[in-house]
Amino acid sequence: MSLLRPLLNTYLRLTEKPHMQNASGPDALRRSLETKARLLFHRPMSMRLRRGALAGEDALWATPRRGAEPQTTILYFHGGGFVFGSPQTHGAMAAALAKRAAARAVLLRYPLAPEHPFPAALDHAIAAYRECRAQGGPVIVGGDSAGGGLALSLLAHLLIEGESTPDAVFAFSPLTDLTFSGASIRDNAKTDVVLPAERASEMLQMYLNGADATNPLASPLFADFTDAPSVWITAGDTEILLDDSRRIVERMRGQGVDVTYVEEHDLPHVWPLFHNTLPEARRTLNALAAWIRVQAGASAGTR
Repeated sequence: MSLLRPLLNTYLRLTEKPHMQNASGPDALRRSLETKARLLFHRPMSMRLRRGALAGEDALWATPRRGAEPQTTILYFHGGGFVFGSPQTHGAMAAALAKRAAARAVLLRYPLAPEHPFPAALDHAIAAYRECRAQGGPVIVGGDSAGGGLALSLLAHLLIEGESTPDAVFAFSPLTDLTFSGASIRDNAKTDVVLPAERASEMLQMYLNGADATNPLASPLFADFTDAPSVWITAGDTEILLDDSRRIVERMRGQGVDVTYVEEHDLPHVWPLFHNTLPEARRTLNALAAWIRVQAGASAGTR
């Protein structure tokens, strides 16, 4: 582990976690993350970020400044508990991943709760995926935290409906169980340096708005992933959402899915966001990008 890891953890524990605990509501969280992202997260100079549209909604595209347009598309869903976050807050990380994977990335501005509760975000994700698939080339779907859960919910929906699935799916520290039945929500309440466990149910109530938390399209932990494409998931062993990853990996493997699971020690929630400064973040992006290249290459060979 790098020398920067404990410094980053201390910084997050002293600043970000108290802010998450004490924020007055979604608007405060939204403003804060937008400001911090502009200051802390920067795309590679070889990549450009441009606003555009996807399925009739605002989106952010990350593409190389020079050379041919990549054939592989990474459709990325940002985290933020379904109530905050945006393409801008996660665009730099997606651009860093796209560069490594020789791909382009697109981040959808999906509707947030409480203004737009479940299933609004999923409905927009489905429409965005269909448009990406219609454009041709390999499509890799991914996300982090709530966005990682959304990516897996999208996969569950496509399997239920018998639609064409992505060529692969990945998730950083995904939120997969809105019933919060995993032990880590309690056991890691003190060790998680970012997420305050005591506010988790509050955010999810905004998102569910009375919907059943065991609905597999809201909590993909309860979905059937038989015949799913390859999946890659990573999580940190000190996170409150650790069991969300461990248990969905176990469930998927039991259903015959090819799953790569990487569990890291003492890294903060969605640490790849800190790719500009944290060596572990860059190593994770490098490993994932190599996996994406293999999956996209395998897909291209069968088309």
